Amino acid sequence: MEHNLKHFYIPEEQSIYLLSHQDAAKLKAWIKLCMRQLERLGYQEIELIGKGAFGFVFAGRTPAGNELVFKFSRINLPQHVQDKLEEEAYLQSLLDHPQIPRVIDFVRVGKQAILVMTRAPGLDLDEYGLRQGKLPPALVLKLAAQLADLLQYLRNQSNGGGQARPVVHGDIKPSNLVFDPASETLQLIDWGSSVFAQLDSQNQFLSTNVMDLMSSDLQSTNAKLGDIYFIGDEQLNGGLSSPRFDEQGSAATLYALASGQGCRYGRKVITPQSLGLPVEFARMLAAWMDDDPQLRRQAGDYFLQHMPRMRRIVAPHVDETELPLIPVWVSKRQRDIDTAVYSSRKSFLRQQHPDETLMDIEDEQLDKYYKNYLQGMGETEKAFVSAVSRLGRYPIVGGLAVKWVSGAVRIESAFSLHDPDLRRSFIQSVNNVVNLARGIYRKGTFKAVMYNARDTLHLDRRTPEDAFVPPKLMRIPYLVTPAPQGEQEERMHSYFEDGRDPDEHLVLPESMMRAIEALDEIHHTGCIIFEVLPRNLKIHNYYRLLDASQEEAFRALLERILESVKDITGLGICGFMKLPYKDPRAFDHIDHLPEKYAPVRPATVNPKSLADHPLQ
Repeated sequence: MEHNLKHFYIPEEQSIYLLSHQDAAKLKAWIKLCMRQLERLGYQEIELIGKGAFGFVFAGRTPAGNELVFKFSRINLPQHVQDKLEEEAYLQSLLDHPQIPRVIDFVRVGKQAILVMTRAPGLDLDEYGLRQGKLPPALVLKLAAQLADLLQYLRNQSNGGGQARPVVHGDIKPSNLVFDPASETLQLIDWGSSVFAQLDSQNQFLSTNVMDLMSSDLQSTNAKLGDIYFIGDEQLNGGLSSPRFDEQGSAATLYALASGQGCRYGRKVITPQSLGLPVEFARMLAAWMDDDPQLRRQAGDYFLQHMPRMRRIVAPHVDETELPLIPVWVSKRQRDIDTAVYSSRKSFLRQQHPDETLMDIEDEQLDKYYKNYLQGMGETEKAFVSAVSRLGRYPIVGGLAVKWVSGAVRIESAFSLHDPDLRRSFIQSVNNVVNLARGIYRKGTFKAVMYNARDTLHLDRRTPEDAFVPPKLMRIPYLVTPAPQGEQEERMHSYFEDGRDPDEHLVLPESMMRAIEALDEIHHTGCIIFEVLPRNLKIHNYYRLLDASQEEAFRALLERILESVKDITGLGICGFMKLPYKDPRAFDHIDHLPEKYAPVRPATVNPKSLADHPLQ
């Protein structure tokens, strides 16, 4: 059952509002402890700026006003994992480049290790892209040029004795690139996956020592995994570490930023040639992410050789207003929303059984992102699920039901965005979901619902044998808003129209099901999801009543659902989603989007460079 529960959340960092009371209290206490430790060391204005599988990152100032970053390893991790922070500090301290934060110190306070470094100005490109949407071609070229400089620098490292010793960052992705909009410069952060390369860019062993070449160390990789959404096949499949790893991370990053996605996997449907980039750069990027390893290497070489010239290409940005392919409602922010995404019916998207070669790898990110979630899916299926996940990064509530039938894709949806400033970016993300769905050829249904994690109700029990008992004052919240005029009630979407979800394993008590069936007859939209753990129950919910005359009956049924919570037995997840109307939009299948390039200014084109392009 624990295995099934791991499939529940789209793999993003959980909101603190989804943690149990006990776990949330532990997290808050731990953050306060870290901040107090930094204050005792004399630092000021401490704030938490990031957290991940391995640690927490804080920012603060020295008494002189210099901004610094402090990286803590999670103290509950095994010691050999915590020790990796010292390895990271050592390797990063060897690097001296204006686009790499400088290591100031590595200290231990008791058992706690802390890495201190300079703070990169700006915000990470993942967050920047989320606010801006697809980045304009001219900016993509500027970022590409800076990445080329960084990759060349890392390739040219030596051991001080003249012997090449390239460094592999191992985790290049938008969230590890901090961008300063004022200067349009970036810095590469988070060196936790960095290693010294075992192979050079030509796949030759870097060691010249005969004993080293004969040792087992060169038969097994020293590489760390990096983010599954951005690393290339060689790194994912355990290849020996090489500068090519960072080329693949850079290619995936540039593609994701240009397309408004959160991963590399959409490349076959939303191709690099469809993004309005300069033709030469677009073709190079497509080759750089190709299935053929030799073509990938040729494109990587072309990137490093020709980027100094391509950075000067004038790429006028045509700011076309992208219209939503499915309805999007935008309202002013009235309250804080921590969006969480629940998706079901994912199993039919898997093409094969899990890859046994990956099952033995013990890696936090592999567990989180891949083993229990995306493994066995094709690239476009992974991109589709990732694109749905990305919607949860916006302050939204709503839902989505995608049905693949013979010759078409039918989509029912309801999205309410609570920040008008994000409209452009959100519409692009919604359209990416639709276009990726159109590139999937199979029959089945996928559903996802987005709700506010702040509204999740939590119940605890002492033992797994005890009943969950809601407090007397506990209520399931809901809003009352009028339905649009002229809508026909018979077009209401039903909770039950697709039958039981094969990916869900919790069976709700009969008394609760009768109340949910009665609720289904009232015109409303929203969801209710029960997540039952051995000692904790979470009731995720989002309700909007569309028929004010039914409010009394609606409220009574929600109370009956809560009264039936005491009858829940078993563990697992069960959820129900209701869209406001049964109003599917139909789309044809596509193999890929049509080609679209940046407008060409004749004075900026070198005909010879295109004619001699080896990646045509």
